[in-house]
Amino acid sequence: MKKLLGFILTPLTAIAFSLCLVIFHPLQWISFRVFGYTAHKKVVDILNLFLLRTFYLLGDTVTFINEQNLPVGRPIIFLANHQSLLDIPPLIYYLRKYHAKFVSKIELTKNIPSISYNLKHGGGANIDRKDQRQAMTELMMLGARMKENNWSAVIFPEGTRSKDGTVKPFHSAGIAAILKKCPDALLVPIAINNAWKVMKYGYFPLNTFTAVTWTVLEPIEPGKTPVAELVLEAENRIKTALA
Repeated sequence: MKKLLGFILTPLTAIAFSLCLVIFHPLQWISFRVFGYTAHKKVVDILNLFLLRTFYLLGDTVTFINEQNLPVGRPIIFLANHQSLLDIPPLIYYLRKYHAKFVSKIELTKNIPSISYNLKHGGGANIDRKDQRQAMTELMMLGARMKENNWSAVIFPEGTRSKDGTVKPFHSAGIAAILKKCPDALLVPIAINNAWKVMKYGYFPLNTFTAVTWTVLEPIEPGKTPVAELVLEAENRIKTALA
């Protein structure tokens, strides 16, 4: 029944999602060109509120749980498991006060209304996964911006989405590159649960009446601990939270 409803509700959701992207693209352009970073960020925050609400058209629910007392004036690296495209809008919206910037693949910076513009001008890192030097340079530049502006970053250390919710091994190289330029950044794991079920059948149909949660876990102080051990600790905490 849920899959059958998906055939009916997915087109409505896709139309609503696409309209948000198209409508907010010129708003981003105007806000950034005329008013600068702060105005542009507010537009992006509102865009992602609308985007996450489109999934309610499927009967899906979004629950973001943050019981941690995280510092606002300190850079943070949020490490999350990656399950679907639904992962991203709630992270942008609910982490908005931390000025969280995403590490994204460079292919997304072209031809996608709103999304590509934000990736180009929002301050994140757009990496070419086929060019390690470019990727490391981008990540270190992001780390420098984080240190200078007290921004934060969101990174999916698995590298690719999990199609069945199983957490893949976390890679530490990208986080090490950021910490090289921003050594005081706090590491904060986020456990994403059930987002993969929304795309259980692919892009069509999307699954319906799925409860998806994002849970911010206890932060990890970097200290002098090797980065690989820090990342492994974050991975294990996420696995425990999802068990």
